Order: sequence, then structure tokens, then C-alpha cells
Amino acid sequence: MNRISDRILVGLTWLSGIGMCMVVTGLLLFLIFHGIRQITPALFFGDTPWLKAITGQSPVFDGIWPAVTGTVLLVFLSSAIAVPVGVASGIYLAAYASSRQRAFWGSMVDLLSGTPSIVMGLFGFTMILFLRKTVNPTAQTGLFLAAVCIALLILPYLIRTSQAAIAGISTHLRLIGPAAGFSKWQNIRHVLLPLASRGILSGIILAVGRASEDTAVILLTGVVAQTGIPRNIWDKFEALPFRIYYLAAEHRNATELEQGFAVALVLLFLTGFLFAIAFLLNRYAENRWRIRRYQ
Repeated sequence: MNRISDRILVGLTWLSGIGMCMVVTGLLLFLIFHGIRQITPALFFGDTPWLKAITGQSPVFDGIWPAVTGTVLLVFLSSAIAVPVGVASGIYLAAYASSRQRAFWGSMVDLLSGTPSIVMGLFGFTMILFLRKTVNPTAQTGLFLAAVCIALLILPYLIRTSQAAIAGISTHLRLIGPAAGFSKWQNIRHVLLPLASRGILSGIILAVGRASEDTAVILLTGVVAQTGIPRNIWDKFEALPFRIYYLAAEHRNATELEQGFAVALVLLFLTGFLFAIAFLLNRYAENRWRIRRYQ
């Protein structure tokens, strides 16, 4: 009986995996079929020469290059804010917090992870209104505010994956550092973090994907349809998710709708490129740790 149930569970697992792959493949083929014809230099740069557009010598008003730049800036800025805080919080929960503190702060992290993105966008917008009424009458929405709100959204992923990666290390590996005379921080830095690097970087990869696709947050915190490349982190910006939303909601003909499919393809490829960078950093960190271990 146990063998039959095991085989059924294995079969269902395989069916679930195959079904998910088929759904993703179907969606990708659908986007390629409807949008591949629109992926041309004109989609990115419009009538602006590509070299002048990339170097910022000439503005791009009818292409998606400013949206690509804004999306990359948003991902890197939000990751720069969230990754140190998330990893440090995961280390604290896994290695320093008592069971009571772990339960309390863990529930707060879970509550934050369940916050809808539109609520986070409203929070950022409310903060701007509060600043205008109090200490900074010139405060306005922009890239930095959007990055902070996105960082709050991806923070729970980073905390939980870092905590789980460190907590999952076996006891005999945890005792390597204390047996060698390491302090608690030295044991975390030289033993636990290298061992947990794969899990931590997996959380970072997940956070990058989450940061690059959200529309509701940036809709309320600084994104606009036509603004060009932001001059600083306080400026308005464009982003690919909002461009997709704008073309899907406001398209006037079939060509503009196909452009929306093409922009969705660009966003997928950009996210895949960011995933590849994170994966290479993961491999580099693992190889560096192996080299240090055997020296």
C-alpha cells in the first residue's frame, strides 16, 4: 500500500512539474508570437541614434530605453537597500535571537510578506504627503521612494531565506568554528555564511525577480509614462512594468498592443539577465570559499 501511495505522489509531482513547464512555455510562445516582430532598434530608441541614446546625449521619447534604464536602476537600488538588511536580519534570527524573539520577529516578517503591493505603494505616497506637511514641503515621489517601497516588499524573502539557510546547517558543521577557537561572529563569517551562501543567494535571486516586475508600487511612488532617464535618485523615472500596463490599458491599435507584448518579452529577458548575474555571483562565491577551504 505504501508503495502505491508513494508512486501516486511521485506521479503527481512529475505531473505538477511538467504542467508548470508547459504553462510557462505556452506563455512564452504566446508572447513571442505576438511581440517578436516589434523587437527592433526603433522599439528601444525610436528615432534617436542608439549611441546618443545610450550615452544620454539625446533624449528618447518614443522608445523604451529610458524604461529599461529605470527598471535596472530600480532593481539595483532596491537590492542595495534590502540585501544588507535582509541578510543581517536573517543572521540575527538564526544565530542570536532567543526562541521568544524569533517567534515575535518571525511573525512580523510574515506579516510584512503578506502586505499587498498596492498597500506598500499607498504607504510610500502617504509618507510623501506627511513630509510635505511637516519637514520638507518640496518632497515628491521619485526613484528613491519607489526603491525603498520595493525594498520593503522583498525584505521578507531575504530574511526568511537567509534564516533558513543558516538554520539548516548541521550541528557538527556549526561546531567547526568554536572547536577552532573562533568567536561567534568569526564562526558566522568564516563557517556559517560560506556554507549558507547558496541559500542566501537564492533568496537574492528571488528578490531580484520580485523587484523587477511590480507595477502597483511604482505606480504610486514616482513612475510616469514619458520622462526620460532619471538625472538622480530623487527624479521621476520610467519602468518596463508600467509601460506594459500603459500599453495594455491605453493602446489605440493592434500595433501598440503588439508593442506591449514586445515590452513584456524585453522585461522577461532583462529579468533572466539579472538572474544570470546573480547565478554567476553565486558560483563565484562558492568557488572562492572552496579555494579558501583547501588552502
